[in-house]
Amino acid sequence: MYDDNDTHSLGVGYLLWIFGFLGVHRFYFGRPVSGTIYFFTLGLFFIGWIVDLFLMPWLEASADRRYNEGETNYSIAWLFLTFLGFFGAHRFYMGKIGTGLIYLLTLGLCGIGVIYDYWTLNEQISSRNLEFAAYA
Repeated sequence: MYDDNDTHSLGVGYLLWIFGFLGVHRFYFGRPVSGTIYFFTLGLFFIGWIVDLFLMPWLEASADRRYNEGETNYSIAWLFLTFLGFFGAHRFYMGKIGTGLIYLLTLGLCGIGVIYDYWTLNEQISSRNLEFAAYA
């Protein structure tokens, strides 16, 4: 059965794979446990990082099946988190102005909030997209 849900971008996945030895692409595709393992082991001693180069289409398809498409774009939010997360850019993008300001003033709650968002951003966006779909 064909599923046209396209929440995550393979191109963004490959871009984040460049930092994959830190697990960034794994977090993006909704794999926080393996992302954390990659972070602490440098991509399973770079071997898992190389293997993921070939697994990327499967990771993307899996994420597309698990998360809800909608108004908030996963790729934009993840790029903001990855490159500007300590300043709360991803939170401002999602309309969470209050926590965005807190992140801006505290550098992502001294990094703890950024780590939390790496673990939960996909679910935050998916829930937000469901809420918007319910009101549409």
